[in-house]
Amino acid sequence: MTAENTVLYFGPGKPGPSPLVADFGERNGLAVHAVAEADHVRALLNRTFPACVVIDIGADRAGVLELCRSLKEDAFTAIVPVIVLLGADETELASECLAAGADEVLHDGLPDRERVLRLRQVLARADRDVSVHPTTRLPGTSHIARDMAARLDSGERFAVCYADLDHFKEFNDRYGYSYGDGVIRILSRILRDMVRGLAPGGFVGHIGGDDFIFNVSVEHLERTCDGIIEVFDELIPYQYASEDRRAGYFLGKDRRGHIHRIPLMTLSIGVVTNQFQTFEHTGQISELAAEMKTYAKTLPGSLYVVDRRHQSSPPGPNQRANVRTYPAAHEVNP
Repeated sequence: MTAENTVLYFGPGKPGPSPLVADFGERNGLAVHAVAEADHVRALLNRTFPACVVIDIGADRAGVLELCRSLKEDAFTAIVPVIVLLGADETELASECLAAGADEVLHDGLPDRERVLRLRQVLARADRDVSVHPTTRLPGTSHIARDMAARLDSGERFAVCYADLDHFKEFNDRYGYSYGDGVIRILSRILRDMVRGLAPGGFVGHIGGDDFIFNVSVEHLERTCDGIIEVFDELIPYQYASEDRRAGYFLGKDRRGHIHRIPLMTLSIGVVTNQFQTFEHTGQISELAAEMKTYAKTLPGSLYVVDRRHQSSPPGPNQRANVRTYPAAHEVNP
C-alpha cells in the first residue's frame, strides 16, 4: 500500500469499514486498509506513515483507549492523526478518547456533512504541520526543541546527537536530487530503526537537508551510535554506481573548477551530554551540538565525537573530546 494515500482502519468486532469511512476514502483518493488487531496497527505504523488512523471503538473500549494512548505516547507514531468513531449512544466516551490522545472524535449523532468536514480538517491540520519534514516524515525543529526541553525538565542524563552527512553535496551534484532524497530517506530510516531498537525512549528529528538530531539516554549512547555507523557504512556504498563504489571515490569539481577525488559519503555525529555540564535552555545544547558536529566533520571516516568538557567552550589543545569510530574506539586531542 502507498502509505501517504492510505487510511488505516481498525474496528474490533466490526465486519469492515463503516460507510462513512469507505465513502470518505473514495471521494478523497484514499485507500482504506482494514486491520484486524491492535498489534497490527502498531506494526504498520512502525513501517509506514498513513494519512490517518480511524478506530471504530466497538466492544473493546479499554483496548481501543490503550491503543490510542500508546500511539500518541510514542514519538515515532504520534504524528499520525488518530480519529475515533463512536455510536450515537457512546458520546460519554468522547472525553476519554480525547484524554487518550485522539485527534478527533466523531459520533453517529453528528450530521454526515459535519463528520466529513471534521475528517477533512484532521488531514488538513496534519498537512499544515510544518514541523514534520515532508521527505522523511520525521518531527522537525519545534518537536526537537520540545523533546530537549522535556529531557532538561526531567533531570535525566541524556545525549543530544547531531548527525550530518559528509560529501553529500557532491553526491547530489553527480547523481541528482532524486538520488539525494533517497539517501536522506535511507539515513532517516537507519536513525529511526536503530534509535527505536537500541535506545528505548529515544527521539529522532529532522532539521532539514542532511542534518538530523537524535536524543537518547546516556546509557544507550555508545551502542546506538556504533550501530548507526555500522549500518550506514554497510549500506551507503550501494547508493553509488558500481565503478564509483569499487574505486571508493569519483572525480568532481570544486567551486573553482578544480578536479578532486570525492570520497564516498561518511557520517559525522557531534554529541553533547549533560553529564559534566548544566544547561539552562535548549539553545545552549543545540549550539554546542553544532560545534561538535562541525569538529567531527574535520576528521576522516564515519564517527561520533562526544563532548567530555566541563564547560561550553570550543575544544582547545589541552582539552579532550572522546572520538569513537566503528569498530575501533580511541581518543584524540582536538
